[in-house]
Amino acid sequence: MPGRFITVEGPDGSGKTTLIQGLLARLEAHLLPDLVATREPGGEPLAEKIRDLILDPAHTDLDARAEALLYAASRRQHLVHKIQPALAAGKWVVCDRFVDSSIAYQAWGREIGVAGIQAINDFATEGQAPDLTLYLDLSAEEGIRRIQTQRSDEYNRLDQESIAFHKRVVAGYQELLAKDQGQRIKAIDASQAPEACLDQAWKILQAAYPEDFRQD
Repeated sequence: MPGRFITVEGPDGSGKTTLIQGLLARLEAHLLPDLVATREPGGEPLAEKIRDLILDPAHTDLDARAEALLYAASRRQHLVHKIQPALAAGKWVVCDRFVDSSIAYQAWGREIGVAGIQAINDFATEGQAPDLTLYLDLSAEEGIRRIQTQRSDEYNRLDQESIAFHKRVVAGYQELLAKDQGQRIKAIDASQAPEACLDQAWKILQAAYPEDFRQD
């Protein structure tokens, strides 16, 4: 069975962590033991150190282009040392964020241009792209509301950004979605209850890769 590279994308507060946890539980129960769950930035020891630099709330003066380059460096390390070996071994890789996040957050959120961000990520990934992306579609306003009222995990530098920044991020994702036309990126209405989002994501995976799932 070939490896599958699945990414989960969405604005802050869209429920990626909850969705991924649910998917992993179902995949482990219905599919395979050869499953790798990972995240960006991070997912590999050196890449995690870069993550700490990027997201440290104290680094308020981090230049936007320097930030973009750090994300790309982390991605390269993660890709070469974790994602690609797992795929070569025939494993499924479920990754929280990939290049789409850099387009949305750096190109659009930071307003430094899609072409440059695409170029440094093409260099970092050598064209490696996800096989399928689950995009949790949620407004910036609702995402921020959820973060402020529900989230209890790490507080990071992006939590300090304005609503205008997060609206640009969502606009960037919508542009990616429009250009893709549903070929790779599958949108899920993240305003639904978490279980409904999980059910929709599960159906998308089963439809995309029916040969990989055991029949009950």
